[in-house]
Amino acid sequence: MFLTALLLALLTPPADPPTRIVVLGDSITKGVRSGVTAEQTFGALLQQDLRTAGLNVDVLNQGIGGERTDQALKRLPQDILPLRPAIVVVMYGTNDSYVDIGQSQTRISAQQFEDNLQAIIQSLRSQQIKVVLMTEPRWGKTANPNGAAEHPNVKLEQFLERTRSVARKHQLPLVDHFQHWTIAEQQGTDIGTWTTDQCHPNPAGHRQLADQLTPVIQKLLQPR
Repeated sequence: MFLTALLLALLTPPADPPTRIVVLGDSITKGVRSGVTAEQTFGALLQQDLRTAGLNVDVLNQGIGGERTDQALKRLPQDILPLRPAIVVVMYGTNDSYVDIGQSQTRISAQQFEDNLQAIIQSLRSQQIKVVLMTEPRWGKTANPNGAAEHPNVKLEQFLERTRSVARKHQLPLVDHFQHWTIAEQQGTDIGTWTTDQCHPNPAGHRQLADQLTPVIQKLLQPR
């Protein structure tokens, strides 16, 4: 019996390692906050949905609260590339485009944002990593004005046009959460009820993000 079991073990091919997917972004990607557990974030839901579909994946959440594209670019060599992911999902813009109280300009310019996105893409692609770009979700209607005394969506939308342009230029998959949330609002949904604070998604909001992202990742994982 022992020899039989040993032979079977030797003859059985090792299981393929899971496909590693990284979700890279700010606090919206990190997700965990009052009212949202790690298991309720869109990254965790993505992993759950893909595994339910029979796909062998690990989704690693690399979101950092307050992060901008310039900061993400700097940490790629230490934090992301060593993970050797097959796919990286990139979502930025909310912090980049924000105008702090007492200031009149966004934290970085829209051109810097676009340049940073392109540099992130080039760095990932140089390691044969597939890239998916996402726009950030829309702020809720009652979000507080920014330092320019305007609704934060005004600047955010300008930056996210750059995200869309970069996706077109590099022929990358784009998951346009901002557009999805905008359409939902136009159709009568109070998208603030998808958030904890008019900005950060609650469990319902994370479910919305995962539902938009999952089919895009499934398509990338299909054998060619």
